[in-house]
Amino acid sequence: MSTWFSLGDSIATCQKKSPLDALETRMLIAHVAGLSRVQLITRSEDELSTSQIQTLNELIAKRLAGEPIAYLLGEREFYGLNFKVSPAVLIPRADTELLVELALQYTPPDGSLLDMGTGSGAIAISIAVHAPTLRVSACDISIDALAIAQSNTERLLPSLPSMPSLPSAPSSERAPIQFYCSDWYQAIPPQSFHTIVSNPPYIVQNDPHLSQGDLRFEPINALTDHADGLSAYRIIIDGAPNYLIEGGYLLLEHGYDQSDAVQDLLRRAGFTEVQSWPDLAGILRVSGGRLNHNITKNKDR
Repeated sequence: MSTWFSLGDSIATCQKKSPLDALETRMLIAHVAGLSRVQLITRSEDELSTSQIQTLNELIAKRLAGEPIAYLLGEREFYGLNFKVSPAVLIPRADTELLVELALQYTPPDGSLLDMGTGSGAIAISIAVHAPTLRVSACDISIDALAIAQSNTERLLPSLPSMPSLPSAPSSERAPIQFYCSDWYQAIPPQSFHTIVSNPPYIVQNDPHLSQGDLRFEPINALTDHADGLSAYRIIIDGAPNYLIEGGYLLLEHGYDQSDAVQDLLRRAGFTEVQSWPDLAGILRVSGGRLNHNITKNKDR
């Protein structure tokens, strides 16, 4: 393995020697040394220990090999919160913050919400943090992903009681996030939600992007449905009437070129007020609709 730093190198020296850009270098040094960004400046002449030098060399090599900086740091900021991540979950991205904003907008404060394919829990937890009285549930088929989501919940929602709050509980108490290990709706017990949200796997099989950049290291089954990119939407949309209240909203993140297809699936399923919303780049990133009371529910759920 290549080495760029040696014993006796200071923080400032390591920043100068690093083959990475300045920002990523600072992030990795701060992580290894356990320092804040301010401390990197005020303690720039501090020398790193032998173990810190070794770890930094290893992280630099992994980053040069393409491993995502979020996995190397073990965390990623999303919607103002710091989430723990690992290769078991997708890296939360800023585009998905639109889904959180729409969920908060269309779900009543005392309502209920289901996040499908929660991964790190970034969507569900962000919603719960900003809507303390909302009852939030989440599911994922991956046990490893659910373990990370639960860990993030315990860290970011430390006031969660061990049992759901009673209707008479003080408003200051927060209902816990209910996690289900479920292949979409398969293991979710009968109940009704005001809103269902999801950022499902939507990349088409064999898309060249799957072999580029960070995507090479992220869980493949969370990225692609190994088909036309729409199979998860069909399942979620078809099953939603069994779990949404009348007039409830289904909100779905999708790829940059999938808004028309997702809107079509929603309309074919009988949803009304179907529309798409753009992200900060102006790309239609989330599509959704409202459950029409005329939609027939599947009684065999």
